[in-house]
Amino acid sequence: MDLAKKKLGVLLSTGREHPNLETAVGLSSAALDRGADLYLYLIDDGVTALDDARVRALSERGAKLFVCAYGCQKRRIPLRDADTVTYCGLVVLTDLINATDRFIALN
Repeated sequence: MDLAKKKLGVLLSTGREHPNLETAVGLSSAALDRGADLYLYLIDDGVTALDDARVRALSERGAKLFVCAYGCQKRRIPLRDADTVTYCGLVVLTDLINATDRFIALN
């Protein structure tokens, strides 16, 4: 199946120690390899994955990275790298769910 110009949304709500991070990175990488537009949203404990080099590599490959600002605030994670990360809230998450061809939530 040709994924060029298809939009995939991936939500990660679990922390770095959870196997969902590996799944999110693998799915995201495969989607980018096949030409999909990738939208990765980190929420709840998933915001801790912002420091994972694999997540940063996805952004460097063209993934659009969205991070829950409230989740960062609650976990005392400073907001940084505003040029590669979009800090936002649930309204943007709703927009991503509605705008993507497929949306996967890893909770």
